[in-house]
Amino acid sequence: MASAPFAVSSSPAASALAARSKARLLGGGGGKSEARTGCRMGITRKNFGRVMMALAVDVSRFEIVPMAPPDPILGVSEAFKADTSDLKLNLGVGAYRTEELQPYVLNVVKKAETLMLEKGENKEYLPIEGLAAFNKATAELLFGADNPVLKQGRVATLQSLSGTGSLRLAAAFIQRYFPEAKVLISSPTWGNHKNIFNDARVPWSEYRYYDPKTVGLDFEGMIADIQAAPDGSFVLLHGCAHNPTGIDPTPEQWEKIADVIQEKKHMPFFDVAYQGFASGSLDEDASSVRLFVKRGLEVFVAQSYSKNLGLYSERIGAINVVCSTPEVADRVKSQLKRLARPMYSNPPIHGARIVANVVGDPTMFGEWKQEMEEMAGRIKNVRQKLYDSLSAKDNSGKDWSFILRQIGMFSYTGLNKTQSDNMTDKWHIYMTKDGRISLAGLSLAKCEYLADAIIDSFHNVS
Repeated sequence: MASAPFAVSSSPAASALAARSKARLLGGGGGKSEARTGCRMGITRKNFGRVMMALAVDVSRFEIVPMAPPDPILGVSEAFKADTSDLKLNLGVGAYRTEELQPYVLNVVKKAETLMLEKGENKEYLPIEGLAAFNKATAELLFGADNPVLKQGRVATLQSLSGTGSLRLAAAFIQRYFPEAKVLISSPTWGNHKNIFNDARVPWSEYRYYDPKTVGLDFEGMIADIQAAPDGSFVLLHGCAHNPTGIDPTPEQWEKIADVIQEKKHMPFFDVAYQGFASGSLDEDASSVRLFVKRGLEVFVAQSYSKNLGLYSERIGAINVVCSTPEVADRVKSQLKRLARPMYSNPPIHGARIVANVVGDPTMFGEWKQEMEEMAGRIKNVRQKLYDSLSAKDNSGKDWSFILRQIGMFSYTGLNKTQSDNMTDKWHIYMTKDGRISLAGLSLAKCEYLADAIIDSFHNVS
């Protein structure tokens, strides 16, 4: 029969063979022939002398799963590795490199790890909220050890999986307890912000931030959009070294932003990924957060130690929620723990101990601040050299000074996607398609080559 899975000629041998084959397909037999998963649905015909069979072939349950596009940031590194050119330069991923463009492990991190080995500490599970010594150290680093909100017990702090995990945990909290609220996100922003809120099913919209005409801050647009948002919205702010633009509000502009957020009863939500790594000063880079806290606002703050301590792979960070009273802080913390438990159970200990040891020891803390100043200083030097090279080589009269007004490890070049593609295809310089380059991956020796590529792409590619 045409509809049956088997069609055989009439003979005892054929009947027996068909029966065995049918048993295999129904799970009753052994051998390799039954493990045909992963194939498309179809009919395979085989000749066995006088026997003709039509075997049904299994179809994968994953046929409905499409291929995902490469990550816009991490995918850059994959393409960079595949390039065999000696000229290639990876300015995509935000990871610090030495002047020789090699990964760097801070000396103070090595000392902290040596101390951990000497103590012979175990690998037992941490509580859901993480390492107590880390939570204390990270909150004091962010808000200042003498901040009244800490002394009054008004901050709920949970160690989490670096900045991404901290943002994701907060997003889950917003979705559960503020399901009608919307999150406002700067345009542009770090590429993963939108993914995080999408996957947490938290609605978001954008507020104006970048002005392509000035390659600077669209402050009027930013204020207007925050004012126009429904009361009680969450406003995602970059604490310092805005990613991807490197453009930060001035202290006076931060005051105005706080005025509008307070007036609209919005909830400020800071992403602090570069404290101490942007300016070289831990206190200066935390000043925006402390301004809002000083005003008595309730605030969300996600922290990361990937950049300022070079702990990229340790996934160490925290979510902090400043609350109106200690009782509210206790309730918020309990629900954050409740969300974390089925999400990842409890955080890793190695990176937490490194941070606790470095911040908790006065000598190592001083060494860390010195190393941060040196790293931030190297980035400032290549930023200056890049500007000097662009100004010297470009005869068009274009003003490149916006590069010096930006801060942190990134620079927003103003190049569009087609121009960024030219940087890669012609010059072997890998960067994100929005024109962002990581100055942390640039050396002084490569600045002139990069300047040539930028000038060519800007003037000769439409």
